[in-house]
Amino acid sequence: MPVPASPFSAAYARLAEVYPGLTVTELGPEEPAPRGGDWIRTASLTDDGADLAAFLAWDEAQVLRDYGQRARPDVVASFGLHRYAWPACLLITVPWFLNRRVPRLPVTHVSYDRTAGRMAVRPASFACLPGDPAAASPGAVVVPDEEALRAEVRAAAAEHLEPVLAGFGPRMRRRGRALWGMATDELVEGLWYVAHLLGEEERAVRELELLLPGATRPYVGSAAFRTLAGPDGDPLPTRDRASCCMFYTLRPEDTCATCPRTCDTDRIAKLTSAAAA
Repeated sequence: MPVPASPFSAAYARLAEVYPGLTVTELGPEEPAPRGGDWIRTASLTDDGADLAAFLAWDEAQVLRDYGQRARPDVVASFGLHRYAWPACLLITVPWFLNRRVPRLPVTHVSYDRTAGRMAVRPASFACLPGDPAAASPGAVVVPDEEALRAEVRAAAAEHLEPVLAGFGPRMRRRGRALWGMATDELVEGLWYVAHLLGEEERAVRELELLLPGATRPYVGSAAFRTLAGPDGDPLPTRDRASCCMFYTLRPEDTCATCPRTCDTDRIAKLTSAAAA
């Protein structure tokens, strides 16, 4: 018998279609989470134990293989957190962006296979707007308007990320505001990237500016989009990251176009080159 579609099936299928690097499997209420191989339960990354050490060993080996040098332990931890939080935020933001549905995903309800680009999830509940056909589904929480739904996005992402930040934080030598700055960047840049693949980048920028206008604790700052002028006057969208990914410690000359260390002149050069490519 075919499995009935969930409130998130269409959004996760569309995500996999435009970004094959991440596929999402939804687990039934009694279906066990995947085990073995490279699967890891997110809950096991929330304390500074053996599972987190094993998870970060992958990042340490990748840096040594690709750059021929060892990264500092705090840099390895920063890379590892980015590589988890970026796709994890998409589990929440993509259904919101595409279908106006916001799943609640505690860390106990998510597993991750980083080598295959797979996540397995069991949403605990979800928020939606009045009039949504899914409003009568089990676990639905109907909120009155778009701003209330944006508050659900912020709350759902914070609920998932807070224990993960607590696990990674001691290894990163970051605390409080610095960690939430990184979380803010993952929340914004993941959807920004996927929306570009969907052909909806401009709408995503507007939505993210409303989602994170500033003063939305625990997040740091706003979505921070702005536009630069290219050599021919063409608009070049960029944003100012609230955190640094620490890649400069490996390649000081090769920072990203949204890095707080990258001046506007260099940003324009990088963005122009990327557009030409």
